[in-house]
Amino acid sequence: MKDKLRHNITDLALTALDLVAPGKGILAADESEGTIEKRFNTIGVESTAENRRAYRQLLFTTPNVEEAISGVILFDETIHQAADNGRPFPQLLQDRGIIPGIKVDKGKIDLPGFDGEKVTEGLDGLNGRLAHYRELGARFAKWRAVYTIDDYLPTHTCIQVNAHALARYAALCQANGLVPIVEPEVLMNGDHGLDRCEVVTGAVLQAVFAELLAQGVAYEGMLLKPNMVLPGQDSPEQVTAEEVAAATLRCFRRVVPAAVPGIVFLSGGQGPEEATERLNAMNAQGSQPWELSFSFGRALQEPVLQAWQGQAENVSQAQQRFLQRAMCNRAARRGDYGSEMEEAWPLVG
Repeated sequence: MKDKLRHNITDLALTALDLVAPGKGILAADESEGTIEKRFNTIGVESTAENRRAYRQLLFTTPNVEEAISGVILFDETIHQAADNGRPFPQLLQDRGIIPGIKVDKGKIDLPGFDGEKVTEGLDGLNGRLAHYRELGARFAKWRAVYTIDDYLPTHTCIQVNAHALARYAALCQANGLVPIVEPEVLMNGDHGLDRCEVVTGAVLQAVFAELLAQGVAYEGMLLKPNMVLPGQDSPEQVTAEEVAAATLRCFRRVVPAAVPGIVFLSGGQGPEEATERLNAMNAQGSQPWELSFSFGRALQEPVLQAWQGQAENVSQAQQRFLQRAMCNRAARRGDYGSEMEEAWPLVG
């Protein structure tokens, strides 16, 4: 039994390292039906199963994107879909050297008794779902918890119940041979400043790693998907990318174990170029205990949707926009990104 466990953790650790391979990051294509409907609404496209499949196929078949994308987080609907040629999406990705993953939480609900706070559901039946997704080809999973900031929030209760759920999910993932991506997101909503975000992010991460340790999760076989340390969207405070990088790295060095292979930042409410610039500033600081990568959704896809507009004749142009954003973030992983890359990218006919 010990040998089997050791072998399993070794495999998980290797997969985790592959997901944060130098110059690469993760595409979050795991939008729920409600979320992708909102995004399709911005371009006037009806959110049908076929339109969602066609859009995901556009992303997954983009030429050369495997140079910058190591893995893709899928939604339950998407992992069961296939490309036009009948190839299941997980297999299509694997054939390109891209690791398929899956979102497994069931979304957030109000935390009873704690106004304005949320807890994530989905632990019921999770073990069986993980086994099913593993059979379909998934090699990693994701679970998201969210935390609201104000002068008094998040409460200790909110921090603890979400930390417990994240750790329980992660332990079940590893037992089923899947690398857990642990996503505790301190939201950008509000007028809090950079310092307040740093304090809250540190407290959240400290609780999460304490629970992960208590529940026997091997740090070597997991990845962390956190927010960057940022002022709230309504804050008057103006910060540079370098200030964001300094606050984020200072916070993480205090609480994130060096055994974790990588940190794959979420983009949250940041714009595409903004998220890339801040990731670049962190990697420009030099070597850290962990790989500093990305697991972006909207920050990779927003320009793609605008180029696509739901039209088949726009697929090639939309794929060029996706490749551009992916390659800009590849450069940011090395600390080599510059804003001139946004204009200088060679779009081919």
